Formats: sequence, C-alpha cells, structure tokens
Amino acid sequence: MAPHEDVMQSKKRAVDNLLTRIERGKGKPAYKAWIAVPILLPGEKTSTRVEPGKSLYAQVATAAAQEGIVDAAIWIGYAWADEPRNHAVVIVAGDHQQKVTNTAEALANSFWKARSQFEFIAPTAALKESLDRAIASDKHPFFISDMGDNPTAGGAVDVTWTLNEILARKEFKTTKGPSLIYASIPGPEFVTKAMEAGVGGKVDVYAGAAIDARYAPPIRLSGTIESIVHGDEHAETEVLVKMGSVHVIVTKKRKPYHYEADFTRLGLDPRNTDIVVVKIGYLVP
Repeated sequence: MAPHEDVMQSKKRAVDNLLTRIERGKGKPAYKAWIAVPILLPGEKTSTRVEPGKSLYAQVATAAAQEGIVDAAIWIGYAWADEPRNHAVVIVAGDHQQKVTNTAEALANSFWKARSQFEFIAPTAALKESLDRAIASDKHPFFISDMGDNPTAGGAVDVTWTLNEILARKEFKTTKGPSLIYASIPGPEFVTKAMEAGVGGKVDVYAGAAIDARYAPPIRLSGTIESIVHGDEHAETEVLVKMGSVHVIVTKKRKPYHYEADFTRLGLDPRNTDIVVVKIGYLVP
C-alpha cells in the first residue's frame, strides 16, 4: 500500500506463507506468473487511499486468497530509477497453473485499464507559486513538499535550491514574517560548529550541496541555535537554527521528516506554524 500502512501485515503474510509451505511439505509454489505492465508512475500519484489505487490494490487480497494461489502482488515500479527495465509488474505464485495465469492476467488488465486515472493526490505548482499561495493562505499549517529531493525516493536530500529561494524572500527576513519550518538539510560540519556554539549560540556556516550542487551551491546559514538533539537512528544529530522567521533543521546525516514527533522533539510546533516545507513525496502521514 501507499503510504506503507500494511508493512506488518505484509511481513506476517510472508512468514505465514513460509511456515505453511514447510509444515505441509510443499516447498516452493509450482508456478509463478510475471507480467510487465508498461506504466511508470511516481508515488505521489499512486496512493492506495484514493482511486484508482484503492480499488486496484483491494483486488490483491481477494486474488491471493484463492485455492491454489499462494500469493499475489502489484509492484508499482520505481519512477526515479533511470533503468529501461523499470516499470510496473504483477506477480502471482501458486500450485494451480491456470489460476496463477488467469489471476495475473486479470490484475494486469485491471491495472492497464486504470492507467489514465492516476493523478497527483495534492495540488502541484512551481516553488514560487507554492510560496505565494502559502503566504496568502489563511489555512495553517500550509505544507509544501520539495518532492524532487525526496530522501525516501533516492534523492540526495542536500539540494539547497529550495532553501536558497525561501531565505531570499523578503517575507521571511525578520522574526515578524510568516513562521516557516524547513526539514531538512544535511550538514555535518554545520552540526559540529553548532555543538561548539551550544543552544543559544550564533553560527555562520555553510551546509548542503555536498552530493548534489547542480542547481545550487552550499548554503550559508547564519543564525541562532535553538535546539540540539542526539540519537535519531537516521540523522544521528539534529540541529535547529533560526534565521528571520525561518527554522531550518540541519542534520548530521540525511533524514526524511514524516511525523509530528520528528518536529516536536526539536521543540517545534508544526500544528501552529504557518508554513512547513518537507523533502517528502507522500504528504499523507
């Protein structure tokens, strides 16, 4: 599912299938059908909470529950991988050859028929328009996703172009501007200097663009350290720096920011912030 709400169910199904095959002495399923579906969609279009993904993926459990079928799956494909073999796939495994074949073909046909119905699950726009809308909006928090640098989809997450554009806008130059959280940019050198300065200290250090400087160079972050948190399994160390009305999260290592606790542990209150900018594809969490 997308978002991945069925992680534990999928793990349990895999283990249950394995144990059942061992206990019954059946070993590997006798047949497997693999059908390439010539569709390539980004995750931002394939949420299984809305149509057509919702109905399409609802067919999988029914397909897998048939007598003679061990498991069935739809693989959406990975839109960001620059590989000729990258596309959607339907796979069905089982002991009944005709059922395996028919089930795979039925799922693949359903997918193909729905191919033109997939749409972005949130409004899309260029950054300037997105920021203009966010600043003018009376609804808060206003979320903006820099999905082109999504760390859960292979992005370097250190592209500084978006943050450069935000900090260049006059609206955010003073503390009286719209409050904005930017999550996040990796900057191990910045983190080291911030730890030396301590909470409340001032820093003036470059961060980002160590991996990908094609669109913007490392960004100079000059501001006050508001919090330092250690121990995150991804970031290791997180630093919160304030510049004007903008809070920027700088990490020792790259990290996606999905959940409210990711922000509140740093002392932030995203629910009462005007604008929240994240490097994430799925905004649903």
